[in-house]
Amino acid sequence: MNTQAEMIPAAKPIIGQEERDAVDRVLASGMVAQGPEVKAFEEEFGAALAGGRECVAVNSGTSGQHLGMLALGLKPGDEVIVPSFTFAATANSVAVSGGVPVFVDVDPETFTLDPAALEAAITERTVGIQPVHLYGHPAPMDRIMAIAAQQGLWVFEDAAQAHGATWDGTQVGAFGDAAMYSLYPTKNMTSGEGGMVSTSTGEIARQVRLLRNQGMEKQYANEVAGFNNRMTDIHAAIGRVQLGKLPAWTARRQETAAFFDAHLQGVTTPVVREQATHVYHQYTIRIQGASAQERDAFATALREEHQVGCGVYYPTPVHRLETFRSENDLPVTETLAREVLSLPVHPSVTDADRERVVQAVNTVAKAGA
Repeated sequence: MNTQAEMIPAAKPIIGQEERDAVDRVLASGMVAQGPEVKAFEEEFGAALAGGRECVAVNSGTSGQHLGMLALGLKPGDEVIVPSFTFAATANSVAVSGGVPVFVDVDPETFTLDPAALEAAITERTVGIQPVHLYGHPAPMDRIMAIAAQQGLWVFEDAAQAHGATWDGTQVGAFGDAAMYSLYPTKNMTSGEGGMVSTSTGEIARQVRLLRNQGMEKQYANEVAGFNNRMTDIHAAIGRVQLGKLPAWTARRQETAAFFDAHLQGVTTPVVREQATHVYHQYTIRIQGASAQERDAFATALREEHQVGCGVYYPTPVHRLETFRSENDLPVTETLAREVLSLPVHPSVTDADRERVVQAVNTVAKAGA
C-alpha cells in the first residue's frame, strides 16, 4: 500500500507561460471576441491536423457537431448511424438537429464503428454516418467511406479525441464531408474551451460560419436562423500555442503507451491496427470477463491503494441512456462498458509515474486473478 505517494491524475491539462503570454497579448490588443487570432488558428489547425482542409472554429466540440449536422442538411426524421460506445454528444448532435441516431456495435479490439454492423443498419431513411475515432484510434475509414459512396451517404467524423491520428497515412478529419475536433481542457490539446470543424467544401464551411454567427457573414445581413457559437480570440490564442506543442505531447503519449504495452500483465492492452496511427487520448485496457462491479473495484483499488487515477469511458452505452432508450442488441458495446478502464497517459506522466502505474495494475490484476 503506497499511501504516501502523490496521486497520478487520470488527466491533466498543460497550460504554460506561453499560453498566458498569448492571452495577455490578446487582452492588450482590445480585440477579444472572434477576430484575427481565430482566423489564424483555423488556418494553422487545418494545415497541421486536417489534411489542409478548410476549418471553422466554434465554442465547443459539441457545437461543432451540431452545426456540422445542420450544414450537411440533416432534416427531421433523417437517420444517422452512430456507435453507442462513445460520449453522448455523438448521438445528441443528431437528435438536437432533428435527426434520429441509429445505434450500431463496434469492433471489440479498436472500439470503433464496425463496418458490417454499419452496413446492416442502413435503411431508406439513412442519410449519414458519424464514425468516432475513439480514444485516439481511427475508425476504419477506407471501408466506411466505401460503404458511404456505394449508398450515397454523407460522413461526419467525430475526431474529438483524435488530433493527428491517421488511417492509411491520411489524417482523421480529412476523409468525410466534415469532421469535429474537441478543444476541451482534457483533450490532446486545448483552447481552454472550444472546437474545430473541418470541411470538404467551401459551401459546407460557409454554412458552419453562418450558423455559428447568428446566420450572418455580414453584420445584420442574416441569411439563416443561426446561433452564437463563436470562438473568442482569447481561446484561439491559447489553441495556437498548444498546436505547436502537440507533436511532442503526442510522441510522449505514444512512448508511455508503448511502455504500458510492454509491461502490463493480467489485462488486455489496446490493439492498434496496422493502418492506424494511435494518438492515445486515452490508454484503455480491458478487464476481460469482469462485471461492471468488478471493474469498478479494480479502479477503486488503483486509486485508493496505489494513488493511480483512472477513468471509465463509458460506463453506460448511449443507447441505454434515458434520453434514447434504444432496444438495439449491441453485445460488444455492452461488454466493453463493463470491462474498460483508462489509465493515465497524458504528457505529464513521468517515467517514475509509468513504473508506478504498471506496478499498481499488475498488483491489482494479480490479486483479482
